Amino acid sequence: MAHIKRKKGVIAILTGGGDVPGLNPAIRAVTIRAIREGFQVIGIRNGWKGLISMIRNKKIPADAAYQILTEEIVNKVGRTGGTFLHTSRTRPSHIPQEDVPENLMGKYHEEINDLTPEVLQNLDFLGIDYLIPIGGDDTLSYGVHLAKQGVKVIAIPKTMDNDVPGTDYCIGFSTSITRTIEMTHSLRTTAGSHERILVIEVFGRYAGFTALLPTMAGAANRCVIPEYKFNIDRLTELLVADRYTNPSHYSVVLVSEGAVFEGKEMIFEKDERDMYGHKKLGGVGDLVSDRIKKLSSKYNKGRSINVINQRLGYLVRCGNPDAIDSIAPMAFGNLALNLVLSHSHGRLVSLRNGRYDNVPIDVVTSCKKVVDVDKYYNRERLRPYYESFEQKPLFIMTSDY
Repeated sequence: MAHIKRKKGVIAILTGGGDVPGLNPAIRAVTIRAIREGFQVIGIRNGWKGLISMIRNKKIPADAAYQILTEEIVNKVGRTGGTFLHTSRTRPSHIPQEDVPENLMGKYHEEINDLTPEVLQNLDFLGIDYLIPIGGDDTLSYGVHLAKQGVKVIAIPKTMDNDVPGTDYCIGFSTSITRTIEMTHSLRTTAGSHERILVIEVFGRYAGFTALLPTMAGAANRCVIPEYKFNIDRLTELLVADRYTNPSHYSVVLVSEGAVFEGKEMIFEKDERDMYGHKKLGGVGDLVSDRIKKLSSKYNKGRSINVINQRLGYLVRCGNPDAIDSIAPMAFGNLALNLVLSHSHGRLVSLRNGRYDNVPIDVVTSCKKVVDVDKYYNRERLRPYYESFEQKPLFIMTSDY
């Protein structure tokens, strides 16, 4: 047992995967409620990486791996973006040899190593009663693995792509689409001034929610999403027609980073894979822009149309949270504490059809949450369907998983 004074119990929190606005409000909510209920709260640094890099020795300072959280600490950062605990894309069950912590190099020699035994021993060393990981489907999939090992896990969904199954909403999604809409509208001034076609690449590896919803909200004329391989000729034809009917003579398309040309495969920026097997996406917006410019003359009486190409990237995931990403994390944190107080675990806190709830954590690995193309995407027009919103949740197409 470490030098941690036990109270009613000890709760650990960590954040994994990409940063989003709303993480710090969630940490704050968990911490304040837990402390007032008599628990001690430990923040694990750098996601799952903190639980493999820890040295189990009371005499060695462990500030790099974890810190004791207080109300004063979390109140200072609770309204800010990012995660003050820091994050990583570490997957403890699949650690490459070069990423094995220095103090464990003599113990693990394989090309890919399972350091789950270290995670379990470190949790025991800290005296953790409940573990609350906040992350997307990759981060939480390892939470599912730990739950099967007997760890009392309560998961909070976070991802700007909003693609964690079992919940309509994930922390970070609202700020992401809010920023996408705002920045797309800002870029309209340049597109209109020069009478060009505006191509904007947004995040979305397998799910197109971050392109489809802003388009539905009027930010763009068209969108292409990972769930449907698009025809570039058809997209160009539609955008040229949109430009012609616009009094300012411009048109806009949102392109998910995981969007795929008809007959082609995903576009990757690098061949290198992360610990979850993902290559870094990026570049499809460049290719779409190049092809649209070359094809535009075909639909514009022989004259080509210039294209403005912009990748929003990290601009939509940095900075402070919007209203929803301030309120939902607070509610999720309190939901997690309700589960602790009722001695429940192996659960994912969720928001379904406008109601906060919780579901079994293994829903995270049960399926992929993607846009239902038949219901919400007009393949012929390459844009959302604008109909049948009755009884749908706030974000329309997110209740089917």
